[in-house]
Amino acid sequence: MTVFFTRSCKKYSLLLLLAALAFMMLVLPARAEGILVRDAALVAAEEGYYLEADFEITLNTTLEDALNKGVPLYFLLEFEIIRPRWYWLDDKVVNTQQQYRLAYNALTRQYRLGIGAFFQNFNDLNEALGFLSRVRRRQVLELGTLSRGAIYAAAVRMRLDVSQLPKPFQLNALASRDWNLSSDWHRWSVKP
Repeated sequence: MTVFFTRSCKKYSLLLLLAALAFMMLVLPARAEGILVRDAALVAAEEGYYLEADFEITLNTTLEDALNKGVPLYFLLEFEIIRPRWYWLDDKVVNTQQQYRLAYNALTRQYRLGIGAFFQNFNDLNEALGFLSRVRRRQVLELGTLSRGAIYAAAVRMRLDVSQLPKPFQLNALASRDWNLSSDWHRWSVKP
């Protein structure tokens, strides 16, 4: 009798362990593809106001394969400041965009990130995405633009600019969700 009881307990404990592992795999969050805004702030300095933001950028396999086959990916950082008005339409104080170009060079086996006229090479895709995900000291306003005591609404987002892709990929982007990579607008209040 004890032999049968021990065998059945071992069998049930193994089944219970497998069921618990399966449940944990379903419940634990998987690493999702996309762009997530971690933090954003507008910092005042002597020269003006600077945007500082942290994103989490994860490419899906379709985008990573296209990048590794020579298709450059263009990312667009969008920032706006709005002064809400109760008596009229909201006043858009600032609406800026910054384009980033991420490409892979098969000859040197390096990723190249371009921001305007500035380029930097990276040996690893994660390093390039890490650099792209940290926006530091990006001047967005002159010093006297915001009125003291007023409350402004600031918003930032980053997205893949599919309009810069080659035409066949633009058509593919319309048909597939794999090419639609964008963060939600991250909004916060600014009081100078």
